[in-house]
Amino acid sequence: RKISQGFAERINEEKAETGGGTPSVAIAYDNRRDSDLFAFEAACVFAANGIRVELFDTLSATPLLSFAVRELHTDAGVVVTASHNNKAYNGYKIYDRHGCQCMPGDARKVADKIDRVDMWTGVKTVAGKYTKGRTAAERTALAAEEEPLISLIGEAVTRQYTDHVRAESKTAGACRDIRVVYTPLNGTGNLLVRRILTDAEIGDLIIVPEQENPDPDFTTCPEPNPEKPGALNLGLALCEKRKAAGAAPDLLLGTDPDADRLGAAVFHDGGYVRLSGNQVGILLLDYVVACRERDGTMPDRPVFVTTIVSTPLTGEMAKRRGIETRKVLTGFKNIGDQMNALEAVGEESRYIFGFEESCGYNSGVYARDKDAQDAALLLCEAAGVQKSRGKTLLDRMDELYAEYGFYIDGLDEFVRPGEKGMREIAAIMGQLREPKTMDAFSAVVVATTDFESGVHTSYKLGGRVEKSPVAGIPSSNVIEFDLADGCKVLARPSGTEPKLKIYYTGVGKTEADARKAIERMRAEVAKIAVKAEQGGKDGEV
Repeated sequence: RKISQGFAERINEEKAETGGGTPSVAIAYDNRRDSDLFAFEAACVFAANGIRVELFDTLSATPLLSFAVRELHTDAGVVVTASHNNKAYNGYKIYDRHGCQCMPGDARKVADKIDRVDMWTGVKTVAGKYTKGRTAAERTALAAEEEPLISLIGEAVTRQYTDHVRAESKTAGACRDIRVVYTPLNGTGNLLVRRILTDAEIGDLIIVPEQENPDPDFTTCPEPNPEKPGALNLGLALCEKRKAAGAAPDLLLGTDPDADRLGAAVFHDGGYVRLSGNQVGILLLDYVVACRERDGTMPDRPVFVTTIVSTPLTGEMAKRRGIETRKVLTGFKNIGDQMNALEAVGEESRYIFGFEESCGYNSGVYARDKDAQDAALLLCEAAGVQKSRGKTLLDRMDELYAEYGFYIDGLDEFVRPGEKGMREIAAIMGQLREPKTMDAFSAVVVATTDFESGVHTSYKLGGRVEKSPVAGIPSSNVIEFDLADGCKVLARPSGTEPKLKIYYTGVGKTEADARKAIERMRAEVAKIAVKAEQGGKDGEV
């Protein structure tokens, strides 16, 4: 309620600044424990503050909320979800009138309002008359019936959303020969992904039964994150069972609880191979570009958007095809903000694809967030096109590696909980920023980019140093090292969890060379971390 009160005050303030009228907000929720209760309470606070509420009548995916904000022309949006995090968490995501998660400047204004709210005396709500002795569903239905400012969003908006996702299809009939095992990981993707793939005439769609229906405890998958190796274990077991019966699925797909992230594995050479988030992004960009070139639908001055932590291979691919690459900070809101910038000048059709390595993808401008439904459709189509060639998506990856070189990614997470952990993370980041740290890398550092200070530094032969500003990217606590062998190391504290994330890009003429480079960098960064946590003294890993 406190959060909703602060957000309501900011919505009303902004509406007054832009000409007045009745402000509005769309609200969605997922399968987390008490998400429906929190959504109802938020609706009652907004209504008490004179804000019209459009509230989903059932649990819904995050990209559907982004679409609804745009479709219903509301001034803001809220989705109650903890996305891919474990069952202990829930969360409150806020969206602007474009259906994009609020950018830092706007988010700070909302946070300032929230901080000023006294949670005991400062909150307005109409909830009291609907709550006593009723279930969450009964409360919501009664409020929507009796409260003039609260309305329920029904099936019509969901249908419009799925129509837009289907419109992103690039090859009609490409899915007809594809067998897919799919797990919604007990989240919101079940009905949406099934509808999208069924409409695409998927050859065979098998749902992992233990993870089909909503479960806030995620009993069979404590960490429901498609990025994590164990998240798709039940799906892989079902694939193996089907393979033993003589009908091996071509793909395994998994979506996180709010259905904005997609994980995948491919049947290749008799077994199942997990695709990284970067590999899916590479394959989808390749597929989208090939189809647009084939069909003559590539726009003038096309734009591809990715994040600074995602694979640089996609930038090389785009460059060779005459496509502009825009790099942004981590978080799909920054990709959505680029869509907004294009829309503001009437050029949103230039956007062809956006992705971040943490399994987030979107090929359309109908929403301003990552969309696992869109990604699932396109990946199935891409697999179908490769199957018609007698190949798999892994074969296509190998073709791309042969053309561009092997770009292999790695990720380390230094988990440091609590206040002490925050100090330890800060110490490691501080150590990485020490000039002498560059000597720790066995390959020569040719450039560093400190996104916090906004300075890019190039190290030339003869000891010459050139500094230049980092253009177009806001300040953020991130540092990147570019090595002479083409490899990269990038470090940043997580924005949502108590951990430091280290991203590696290994580059080589062979996969073995690239993986060896990652292991080398991993060992070197581990030594730097130990030194930082020992107060700058050299120590053993």
